Amino acid sequence: MNYGSGMSQHSRIEILSASPAAIARAARELAEGGLVAFPTETVYGLGGDATSDLAVAAIFKAKGRPSFNPLIAHVSSLDQAAALVEIGADAHRLAERFWPGPLTLVLKRRAASPVSLLASAGLDSVAVRMPDHPTALALIKAAGRPLAAPSANLSGRVSPTRADHVAQCLDGRIAMVLDGGPCRVGVESTVLDLTEEPPTLLRPGGVTAEELEAVLGRPLRRALETPDAPRSPGQLASHYAPSLPVRLDALAAEPGEALLGFGIAPECVLNLSPKGDLDEAAAHLFAMLRALDRPDYLGIAVMPIPERGLGLAINDRLKRAAAPRSPS
Repeated sequence: MNYGSGMSQHSRIEILSASPAAIARAARELAEGGLVAFPTETVYGLGGDATSDLAVAAIFKAKGRPSFNPLIAHVSSLDQAAALVEIGADAHRLAERFWPGPLTLVLKRRAASPVSLLASAGLDSVAVRMPDHPTALALIKAAGRPLAAPSANLSGRVSPTRADHVAQCLDGRIAMVLDGGPCRVGVESTVLDLTEEPPTLLRPGGVTAEELEAVLGRPLRRALETPDAPRSPGQLASHYAPSLPVRLDALAAEPGEALLGFGIAPECVLNLSPKGDLDEAAAHLFAMLRALDRPDYLGIAVMPIPERGLGLAINDRLKRAAAPRSPS
């Protein structure tokens, strides 16, 4: 299904099919301090050398991202993660069960950790993840370093789930996108803080709280939002936001609105999942928000999404999209 209008003919971003030659070229770009967008199973990431202050600063500049919002260091192995952070028994169990996959662990920084302090917003912890996508893993291995990789979009805007979304959003800001097709999961990773007890769910995502609690054998604490000093990506109050206003829990569209449906919704413009499947809804979320974010409409009305499983992550993103906007 085509949700977007595609790349501009005048785009300065080169979209490359993720061949071995393209991955090697992208790794050279990263080694030289450049930025490369690449696919993961969640969303497309804007990758830079996580050990380089200059590369991390370039990510913030390209995204217009607040400097106090931490970035995730993406790794290709547990050994690579162990060089960055202290991996205890809980982290080992979770990594064995969910890595590679959509789970980010916030762990204590090793004294000799090479990760830029800018990437962790000056905190004594580092967020790490092993993505479940062959292109991402091949790129990290080829680069030979962890990659800081927030979503490859302007800060606060809808996250990209296809290569052409990146090109539309970051045209003129980066040189290259590795195209690995549409993202399978479609919402960002779950973020779990293991630096204190009990473990704290900082951001719901592709791994559910119930799955984490089953492995840990104890309940999680849900984090309070800390918009002035978040411990995790995705904790800003207004985030993942289209330019149009978003209205939640809508049963019908008001005049001028586009209705984004879920389940049986004959009057909707687009439907996250006509059969009411939360996995399907998550995979379609950002692409459909982006498709409806156009001048034809005055706003986007979103039908209710169940508060269970991946519905928690979907509603988290939608609440941030609908939050009052900070002055620009």
